[in-house]
Amino acid sequence: MKRYLAIYTGTPQALEQYNKLDEATRKQREKEGFNAWMQWGERHAAAIVDQGSPVGATKRASKQGVQDIRNNVAGYVVVQAESHEAAAKLFENHPHFALFPGDAVEIMELVPIPAR
Repeated sequence: MKRYLAIYTGTPQALEQYNKLDEATRKQREKEGFNAWMQWGERHAAAIVDQGSPVGATKRASKQGVQDIRNNVAGYVVVQAESHEAAAKLFENHPHFALFPGDAVEIMELVPIPAR
């Protein structure tokens, strides 16, 4: 089976809209979202290689040095599947964007390093 890195993405605008919800609605959505996320994890436990985690602030290292930047990466998980399509289907209607203010999940194959 091939391994795939799935990146959870989100935009500042979506989070801003989510934070505008009244507190009771937001708390209810969070409760439903966490429960749905746990159910998703249980349903796909055999495919999850690395549960991953949310990510924090970003620094960028380049020829220009180190600087603080913003991007849309919110977290990651590593899964295994028979194909890229099968890996992507694991995330259909995922709570990250179905209940939480996440934007999408981007799935890419982890390509083995060529032998020397």
